[in-house]
Amino acid sequence: MKKLIAIINVVAWAGFWAFGYIAITSDDLSESQLVVAAILAFAGLVTGVLAYMKLVRGSEASGYAKGSNQLNTEARNRAQEEWEK
Repeated sequence: MKKLIAIINVVAWAGFWAFGYIAITSDDLSESQLVVAAILAFAGLVTGVLAYMKLVRGSEASGYAKGSNQLNTEARNRAQEEWEK
């Protein structure tokens, strides 16, 4: 499953860059073609970000990557109390 998500990630980012480049640099496209290229670029961006976040979460959960430095509830409440003083 991780490999499938990684492939989706690569294809989505490739689509984002390819269609984004087309949408930005093309001079001879009709307005409808330009809108389609922009929509496909946006879809690639959203899919790429979501797939990347899924990969990061999976890597942290498996222990392959170091987890983020988020505070647990007790530490966050303690820091909040110190900040209010």
